[in-house]
Amino acid sequence: MTDVAVVGGGVIGLACAWRATQRGLAVTVVDPAPGSGASHAAAGMLCPVTEVHYGEEPLLALTLDSARRWPSFAAEITHESGIDVGYRTEGTLAVALDDDDVRALDELLRFQQSLGLTVDRLRSRECRSLEPQLSPRVCGGAVFHGDHQVDNRRLVTALLVACERRGVDLVRCPATSVTADGVVLGDGSVVPAGRVVLAAGCWSAALADEVPVRPVKGQILRLGFDPADPPLVRNLRGLADGRPVYLVPRAHGELVVGATVEELGFDTTVTAGAVHELLRAASDLVPGISELRLVETHAGLRPGTPDNAPVIGPSRHDPRTIYATGHYRNGILLAPVTADAVGALLVDGASVPEVAPFGVGRFER
Repeated sequence: MTDVAVVGGGVIGLACAWRATQRGLAVTVVDPAPGSGASHAAAGMLCPVTEVHYGEEPLLALTLDSARRWPSFAAEITHESGIDVGYRTEGTLAVALDDDDVRALDELLRFQQSLGLTVDRLRSRECRSLEPQLSPRVCGGAVFHGDHQVDNRRLVTALLVACERRGVDLVRCPATSVTADGVVLGDGSVVPAGRVVLAAGCWSAALADEVPVRPVKGQILRLGFDPADPPLVRNLRGLADGRPVYLVPRAHGELVVGATVEELGFDTTVTAGAVHELLRAASDLVPGISELRLVETHAGLRPGTPDNAPVIGPSRHDPRTIYATGHYRNGILLAPVTADAVGALLVDGASVPEVAPFGVGRFER
């Protein structure tokens, strides 16, 4: 019998498994295709400030806490795996194209400042001095020095290597249920486990009906450029005539452009309309990207909850099961704090204060 069975091999599940092995536990990860879900589709932005939305103030404290953990988390996983995860700290620039976009941006900035967040408002000339390839149509913007990025695909690879080096057993099979005996697999066999961590993203609700997690479709693009001539230095978020878009440049010559938000169940079809709209909005902000290579189109499924915040903590029905799911658009950002919290629950039964508001019981209330 393994000490812990982690259901889900995305960034959250792998980070929890890795931390649990560091605590001296024997761990098995159950996933038919580790790293192929939302963690593969993501852009890897670590942006607690630019991602804050109205009504999500409780989530902000958690994202800021996890952002503070990221430098040491990235260094540690790079050291253990030998893989550079592409953690970059150039910051994020948000820009607007017309007066309506500027008003929307200023309203968001006032909200962020009301929460005590540091925001540097910029004129159009100052935006273009930071990113010379921006369109001359840019009317203004703001820079967020603490909003960073990581290469999510390299991160998944590094976590897999680190888990394997620490002896994590990887079972490449779907889980069909969680019982008192452990995790039941699609072939009818059982992975016996003393504890279970449910980190199955948008599929979590199929294994635990008390977890209200749903799939939220996001279509995303990857473009290729010459690393010696990057179109951008930092993350770029923008409103292009009211259309939100983000661009995330990688040092190795990849530009991630995303992403749509669609309530279409488990549909993962890439549509021509979404690709067109993303490219149109992105090229309105940075005209030169229209000359870049279109390398990949992809549709992923974010795990959303009713309040867009994660579910972290023990099940109400069986305290041997711990939830680490529903991270929606913040899965990569929240990996460090989630893994630390799950590790503490598994070993000490202690709750990390930052995750206390995000137990599954809040949906019953």
